[in-house]
Amino acid sequence: MPEALTPDPDELRALCVYPMPFGRYQGRALIDLPEPYVVWWKGQGFPPGKLGRLLALTYEIKLNGLEELVRKTARALD
Repeated sequence: MPEALTPDPDELRALCVYPMPFGRYQGRALIDLPEPYVVWWKGQGFPPGKLGRLLALTYEIKLNGLEELVRKTARALD
C-alpha cells in the first residue's frame, strides 16, 4: 500500500503568505500566481531553494485544482 501523503502545515501556510520575490508578479502570494505562470516555471525549471520547492508545490496544487482547499487549510492552521 502506498505511503500516505502528509503535507507540511508550514509549507501550506507559506504558499498563502510567501510573496513572489521578483518579476511581473512580485509581491503576490505564491498560491495566487496565475496558473500559466506556474506552468511556465515548471517548463523552465524551478529555481533552487525554498522558492523552487514552494513553486513546485504550487504547481501540483494548481494542477489538481486544490487552491481553495489550501487557503482554507492555511486559515484553519492559524
